[in-house]
Amino acid sequence: MPIASLTLRPLSRLLPLVRPYRSRLAVAFVCLVIAAMAGLVFPAVMRYLLDAAFEQKDASALDRIALGLVAVFAVQAGANFVQVYLLSSSTERMVAALRARTFAHLIRLSPAFFTERRTGEITSRLSSDLGLLQSLLGTWISELSRQLLFLVGGGLMLFVTNVRLTLTTLAVVPRVVGAAIVFGRALRTASTSVQDRIAEAMGVADESFGAIRTVQSFTREAEETRRFGALLRDLVGVAVYRARTRALFFSVVGFVAFSAVAAVLWQGGTQVLAGKLTAGTLVAFLFYALFVAAAIGSLATLFGNVQEAVGAATRVFELLDTRPTVRDPEAPQALPAPLRGDVAFEGVGFCYMPSHAPVIHDITFRMRQGEVVALVGRSGAGKTTIANLLPRFWDVTEGRITLDGLDVRDLTLDALRGAIGIVPQEPVLFSGTIRENIAYGSTAASEAEIIRAARAAHAWEFIETLPDGLETRVGERGVTLSGGQRQRLAIARVFLKNPAVVILDEATSSLDTESERYVEEALAELLEGRTTLIIAHRLSTVRRADRVIVLDAGRIVEMGTHDELLSTDDGVYARLYSLA
Repeated sequence: MPIASLTLRPLSRLLPLVRPYRSRLAVAFVCLVIAAMAGLVFPAVMRYLLDAAFEQKDASALDRIALGLVAVFAVQAGANFVQVYLLSSSTERMVAALRARTFAHLIRLSPAFFTERRTGEITSRLSSDLGLLQSLLGTWISELSRQLLFLVGGGLMLFVTNVRLTLTTLAVVPRVVGAAIVFGRALRTASTSVQDRIAEAMGVADESFGAIRTVQSFTREAEETRRFGALLRDLVGVAVYRARTRALFFSVVGFVAFSAVAAVLWQGGTQVLAGKLTAGTLVAFLFYALFVAAAIGSLATLFGNVQEAVGAATRVFELLDTRPTVRDPEAPQALPAPLRGDVAFEGVGFCYMPSHAPVIHDITFRMRQGEVVALVGRSGAGKTTIANLLPRFWDVTEGRITLDGLDVRDLTLDALRGAIGIVPQEPVLFSGTIRENIAYGSTAASEAEIIRAARAAHAWEFIETLPDGLETRVGERGVTLSGGQRQRLAIARVFLKNPAVVILDEATSSLDTESERYVEEALAELLEGRTTLIIAHRLSTVRRADRVIVLDAGRIVEMGTHDELLSTDDGVYARLYSLA
């Protein structure tokens, strides 16, 4: 198989994106051919113009041919405008569709994927790599075709020029530069607006990926995809305006440049009539030679650009080819209604990678409806890992976990995670309003339900003191709120979700005394009647637990109530408690 076909194979996967725009791209290609032919016709018509001046001595024929050249260039300018606009606007839509498809795929990948990759790398592929593909589709392919036409056509139709007339031609350069400056400013402004919107969209993507567990635990993948898509639609509108400006830029500059050349040639013809110039066909040769030289230089540059785009396409499709390690079952079972919230770990073992040693071993315990169980142990004992296995952020490698008697792997991720509420140690808020953050997992909730959840979480006390109340914007990751306020909003969000099972990751460990009191009161109401798994970093928080499970090196070493475990003087829990 030829090397070129192997090298360009990743680009063939872009064809499904191109198909919806076949008719527009076909028109763009026809306009490209017309513009290139008009460019190649120019030296040939110029030769007739000069022949009319030198041989026929026909002033009226000279005037007609000069006007004919202007008409040719007008056709070329129109064809260039249509070609650039159609190709660029279609490319903007194609790349936006590919960005949306890539984001929708990434947001559904398992958390394991995001632990192995830096978020900046992922967002770079969404922006920089797709930007290279956009350049490939929008400009490089059309320019490659154009330069190939100039190379072949110009090579067949070379003529020799006159140096004096060429120097006269150079006088039009300031006019072309002036036009380029005027349109360049508008194009630069439009490009800045596009980059600003790309940055905004990438910010949303980065925020979503950084909070992937929160997004997935509230089953908000579809909503995050919708939010990202809305920003992309705004980006496309500005980008299409940039495409229109670019199309006008190329067509006007091309028209000015070639019309000016026509004027220069008319001037040269006039001088021929006066006997000041000879051998007009040499001028045509010069331009054909320039066409060939420019085409060769452009093709060399374009080849490097295409290779760079091939690498970008490879990286983007590598993301799209990544499959989630945790997936919905082919034949999912339905959760019973009403859901009790009975949870059982049966001989559970887990390792993060097949080549790695297991991090938990033979974990077996049961949480009955409404029971509060605390996981205790040194750092690295496996507490967080066990909690992550319940909502299937990772899947067990041995044994099974059940919810109301059903293996969690037999449930859809939406159903399973919809039944579980998570209050993390460091709450994740999004850069919207307080209302949006509380209703993150329950967008259909009424204002009364939102306020009721805020009251239950003891968050209403500070919300109603804010100037905009529920409409107050919290800033990125809730930077405008205190730690206690962010924690109470996270609890309100779970209240509104109303899950049967709650996972509590030591929500008061980093709070001051007053904030801790409010959060403790909110947690007491949240845990009432719900099956709860507490990841305990401070042993003082386990007093609310019905049972305490002590872990060491990924194994259960003790289990009982707080008082029972303390009564064993040489037990692991008693030693940990004495050091607390």
